[in-house]
Amino acid sequence: MQFIDINGHIIHYQWQNTGKEHTFVFINSLGTDYRIWTAVAEALQEYGNILLFDKRGHGLSDVVPDTNGLADFANDVQTLIEELKIKKCIIVGLSVGGMIAQVLASRIPEKIEKLVLCDTRHKIGNAPIWNDRIKAVEKEGLSRISDGVMQRWFSESFRKENKIQVTGYKNMLERTTTLGYIKTCEAIRDADLTELASQIKIPTLCIVGSEDKSTTVNEVRNLSELIKDSRFEIIQGSGHIPCVDNPQALVKLIYSFIDRPSK
Repeated sequence: MQFIDINGHIIHYQWQNTGKEHTFVFINSLGTDYRIWTAVAEALQEYGNILLFDKRGHGLSDVVPDTNGLADFANDVQTLIEELKIKKCIIVGLSVGGMIAQVLASRIPEKIEKLVLCDTRHKIGNAPIWNDRIKAVEKEGLSRISDGVMQRWFSESFRKENKIQVTGYKNMLERTTTLGYIKTCEAIRDADLTELASQIKIPTLCIVGSEDKSTTVNEVRNLSELIKDSRFEIIQGSGHIPCVDNPQALVKLIYSFIDRPSK
């Protein structure tokens, strides 16, 4: 296990530096840790170096009570990239991880080779939805919402055929710290990246699962339309977390994208 102190809080990460030309930086979703990327990272490590980490408030990273919006999450990633002396990277972000990736694209475009934005948007949900979720979690904990979240994360067929795996991911969600989860919800609630997304000039691939109920096909398509010359792909049968329910399809799309010459 590897840990780094970033402005007084500890971030847990895994850096696999094999001297490859390319480097992948993975940013996980709300209520998960970096283990969601295991299958994808293993498949891509033949092509590039791999940086995985737990967002603040998730996994083995510190909860940071004074977190104030997506900018703070982006600060963590930017510092990690700088400390590890990563000159160029391909950022792969899922859900809120994709929002953080968009912020980074506006801050350090010179360090980002390409963007892969999975099941994400420039604005996810609205204030009433997030406030209701925050209140439910504050009052009754993450177990109060976990069954409903599983229905969003995974398609009905995946849940029926992979009950043990779904239970494991439900455990992952429920063991996320309540405060870490809430601070991330607040960051998503308060973020509108519409203008920022429209200014991204980095080659971008937007991906969505056909069964995603959190960021729907049309919503992710809308993000792709905002980003000039971006590519849009649908993974049939996947829910909100294709890196878990169909990593092979996700890897295939990433390989196809990174092998394409940049415009």
